[in-house]
Amino acid sequence: MASNHITNVAIVGAGGNSGRFMTEALLRTGKHTVTALARAGSQSKLPEGVIEKTIDYSKPETIVEALKGQHALVITLGSRAPNEINLQLINAAGEAGVPWILPNEWGPDTANEDLVKDVVIFQPKGEIRKAITDLGKSSYIAVNTGFWYEWSLAIAPAFGVDFANRSATLFDEGNVKISTSTWPQVGRAVANLLSLPITAEGSCLQKLKDQAVYVDSFTVSQRDMLDSVYRVTGTTEADWNITKESAKERYEGGVEAMQKGDLVGFVKMLYTRVFYDDGSGDFSGKGTLNSVLGLPEEDLDEATKRAIERSESTSWA
Repeated sequence: MASNHITNVAIVGAGGNSGRFMTEALLRTGKHTVTALARAGSQSKLPEGVIEKTIDYSKPETIVEALKGQHALVITLGSRAPNEINLQLINAAGEAGVPWILPNEWGPDTANEDLVKDVVIFQPKGEIRKAITDLGKSSYIAVNTGFWYEWSLAIAPAFGVDFANRSATLFDEGNVKISTSTWPQVGRAVANLLSLPITAEGSCLQKLKDQAVYVDSFTVSQRDMLDSVYRVTGTTEADWNITKESAKERYEGGVEAMQKGDLVGFVKMLYTRVFYDDGSGDFSGKGTLNSVLGLPEEDLDEATKRAIERSESTSWA
């Protein structure tokens, strides 16, 4: 790549929940040509200005061909996507000569060993990072964002707030703070990250090579979220049914229910663990790239409003 900047960016999941915001933010920079890799027959609506290339996971050569000439591959897949798909993508990127990969992270701190040990769905993420390094053909930057705020707050079993029934379950006392990001902030983070120079005396991609990095919108507790909900809805705590549950017992119950195939159990297992009073859900102490990437401070109440609207219009299951 002759230029000191990334121009050609391929995205898997360009029409998805977070991928759409990444794609739109990349296009807004005016610095990137964005190519969406999609299966044949995909019904995802892509943002205007995106080049679409069809791939077939049963034919790896189609992925390699689609990735030729790309400077970066951004992977955004559902949390339960088979690990084999991630491996196929990074192998194809290596064969196609793609120098940079943003792997399928986009969540809590998967460099936290205790958290990863307890939340099995996070375990493949470290394996993917290692696979990229072992392959030795591409470099990765693993972007940790915390759970997505407007998505997660809209799911009653996730952050514990049930808008439809005006009830909330606090995990322990509801005071443990976690790092969380909005979709627009995640989009800006990806666009601004891939707009950095590859090498420079100051901030550049080479200085972030093969590392986990962190961006966020808010560091908030459940009580902070509820205070925002009260402001947005014009209600008070007296208007809500507030209960408490041990975070540890909720997590353990979620694991047990998940093993029986219960989707709500899966959600409880996934989300409750970051609310343990061990700092695993709050990565702010590690330092974020927010200032380096020029990310704005956001309005919590505006994000809460979007979460409420989402809860009324979209099913999470």
